[in-house]
Amino acid sequence: MPRKRSEHYVNNKEFLAAIIDYKDEIIIAEKRGLPKPVIPRYIGECFLKIATHLSFKPNFVNYMFKDDMVCDGIENCVQYISNFNPDKSRNPFAYFTQIIHYAFLRRIQKEKRQLDIKQKIIEKYGYDEVFVADEADKSSEYNSIKDAVQYRTNR
Repeated sequence: MPRKRSEHYVNNKEFLAAIIDYKDEIIIAEKRGLPKPVIPRYIGECFLKIATHLSFKPNFVNYMFKDDMVCDGIENCVQYISNFNPDKSRNPFAYFTQIIHYAFLRRIQKEKRQLDIKQKIIEKYGYDEVFVADEADKSSEYNSIKDAVQYRTNR
């Protein structure tokens, strides 16, 4: 029995048609001296679907800041939508997937730098300066944080 063909979560032909229509609206608005029109809801939904599905790939799935990655990807798509040229490529899905992919990588690098800065501050000033256990029942939480930081710095 032949396997049933699955539906893609973003239809590339409809996505391309929507982007072409939007680019035409931009040209008309520029000729009339009006501001750029709002990106249609369908295109925004496609950006969201692409970013969300890409965030479930094995190389992105275990990050705590996955929502920030998705937001950065969508932001970059909105920023670079005017750079897509339908004459050069008929595949907007691939174009915007690459934009989102690189936005994810930039967010991961940014978060790693922030983690390094936090670790250097802790190493420089010591645990007692950074973490303060106010109450007696908080000392176990303090010790678990201290152990986790020591484990990360010894790797």
